[in-house]
Amino acid sequence: MCLLCNVAYQKGIGLSPIPSQGRFLAQFFLLAIFLNPTDMSKNKTHSFYYRNSLSIVFVALFFLALAAQALFGWKHHNNELTELGGTPVGFGEYLYSGHFFSATFENFQSEFLQMAMYVVLTISLRQIGSAESKDLFKPEEVDREPDPNKEDAPGPVKRGGWRLTLYQNSLSIVFFVFFILSWLGHLYGSFVDFNEQQVLHGEPQQGLSAFLAEPDFWFETFQNWQSEFLSVASLVILSIFLRQKGSPESKPVDAAHMETGK
Repeated sequence: MCLLCNVAYQKGIGLSPIPSQGRFLAQFFLLAIFLNPTDMSKNKTHSFYYRNSLSIVFVALFFLALAAQALFGWKHHNNELTELGGTPVGFGEYLYSGHFFSATFENFQSEFLQMAMYVVLTISLRQIGSAESKDLFKPEEVDREPDPNKEDAPGPVKRGGWRLTLYQNSLSIVFFVFFILSWLGHLYGSFVDFNEQQVLHGEPQQGLSAFLAEPDFWFETFQNWQSEFLSVASLVILSIFLRQKGSPESKPVDAAHMETGK
């Protein structure tokens, strides 16, 4: 059993068997909560759920959606197999199939690319009036140099050197690493599924280079990328003129349209 699963067990949180794609996100979530060098439990005035409700709700929604995707994807895949004269597969076997890997990582890679680019591009690019942009003229709190003498500063900040350099870029680095791993997972799943389809149609299997010359993989890739770029552009632009009271992703309701930042 992995270290994070041991941590979860000690804290009374059960982890049932889940697909590898979801397992690494569950472990990453536990890592952020339980192994964070910063004590997240200093404020005892609220319950654990209240203090972590945003991440808990989204992680729960993720697993519900992933389970639904797996269930209906399994049924859809078996329908395809039956129509082509193949043998239907069991649910457990489907979770390791190229079809499931392709469909899952196809979405993962576009999401991680979106977040990685958003984190990096918002360092230097601006959008006047947007709640998602830094101020056009004033330096922001996130631009100041880290203070190693701050009492609750993370360990890498206090140690300095290469650790600080790595840590102060760690968010974008992790998102880009996740993107690359997810892209490779999508490539692997699509390649395996493509050759399974070739066999079912009575055609010869192809090598990776020949597969990459086909339009299928790139069509799947770019149809996801364009939707992610559109969603970010929508948030950046619509937050200039529209408001949502109480949301940290919106400017105050009475803020001027051309007021930039939150």
